Amino acid sequence: MAVSIALGALFLLFLLGTPVAFALFFSTFLYFIVGADQPMMLLIQRLAGGLESVSLLAIPFFIMAGVFMNYSGITDRLLKLAELLTRRMHGGLAQANVLLSTFMGGLSGSNIADAAMNAKLLVPSMTAKGYPVPFSSAVTAASSLITSTIPPGIALIVYGYVNNVSIGRLFLAGVVPGVLMAISLMVLVSFLCRRYGYQPPQRAKVARKEWISVTRAGLIALMLPLVVIGGIRVGVFTPTEAGAIAVLYALIVGVFIYKQMTPKTIALATNESLLASVNVLFIIAVASGFARFLTWEQIPQEIAMMLSTQVGSAIAFLLLANVLLLVLGMFLEGNAILIVLSPLLAPVAAQFGVDPVHFGIIFIINATIGTITPPLGTVMFTTCSITGINVSSFIRAVMPFWLVMVGILLLVTFIPALSLMLPTLVF
Repeated sequence: MAVSIALGALFLLFLLGTPVAFALFFSTFLYFIVGADQPMMLLIQRLAGGLESVSLLAIPFFIMAGVFMNYSGITDRLLKLAELLTRRMHGGLAQANVLLSTFMGGLSGSNIADAAMNAKLLVPSMTAKGYPVPFSSAVTAASSLITSTIPPGIALIVYGYVNNVSIGRLFLAGVVPGVLMAISLMVLVSFLCRRYGYQPPQRAKVARKEWISVTRAGLIALMLPLVVIGGIRVGVFTPTEAGAIAVLYALIVGVFIYKQMTPKTIALATNESLLASVNVLFIIAVASGFARFLTWEQIPQEIAMMLSTQVGSAIAFLLLANVLLLVLGMFLEGNAILIVLSPLLAPVAAQFGVDPVHFGIIFIINATIGTITPPLGTVMFTTCSITGINVSSFIRAVMPFWLVMVGILLLVTFIPALSLMLPTLVF
């Protein structure tokens, strides 16, 4: 009875739009109040214990690195590089939008942060170039999904921590699917821009001096993902230490190379990073308490038993998992799905012989697709609130992009080499 009341309260709070952290906390607290045979002190201990992991330090470090990138001028230089590379394509600015998200995936690690940044930075420029606002918003939202998959996505770190999967392997496993997403979205953007006549290619030549200047400035920023992944592989530092290196790199570039960061901007960036980090880590803390009571009640084991008896093969399980996660993504926030459901489904996937790294990428792609899916997609609402369009217009514009992302999900699901090739080669 206590479990039923707690789970019912959880989903009711989700549907009412309660923030994930508070929904998890209140439902867990209700479980202890209603009839748990456990002392309340265990809840407090579990909440504190949920953050007692060195690997979780990677989250505030990478969040800080992403914020420092914005304050240091790195984002502006990456945009100039993206515009230069896409100027001869149909829909050059829309293509640059996708490419900037791909570049920033290795820097910010958060799809909501990426969508908010591009909505403010690029949508007004796209509108001035003649793009309809719904189309610009759809491109911005869909391309932000790349950020969760390209390392060092925060979702990769959280999934690795929650399910005890190598974060270094997850980082590498996300590279090929992330690049595949970028290429697919750029092909779709080219097709749509040709069809509707948005921003034809620019034929004017760019001076060699400008090419060298813009490329050099952009490559300095793009060195960061290589430093992070290379350092982890060689063993110079762990994923957590890589986050600290990323902050140091962003600080050095912003202060000494681009010379745009002052003590005042460093203080502002640090404050912004602190608030963003507290939000994520609070979710993890309360999710730890929630997961503990699920374990006490043997719910993961029961779900694993039920699925393993009802589903006869790994392919059938993966199809069922994809459908389940896509449907839940229509109603639940991405972090909620990741933290609550991944510990339930990952053991079942292991029983069917699915590689834990492969299943992690499948799960994360599912969770990110949910963020642009009505009625409660967080990236959808973030983008619409900034660009000022209504949700119905956004849904019509984003449908082709949603279908492409689902196609990528199916490819990654049934071709494991797409996610396992790099981890196998490197490790």
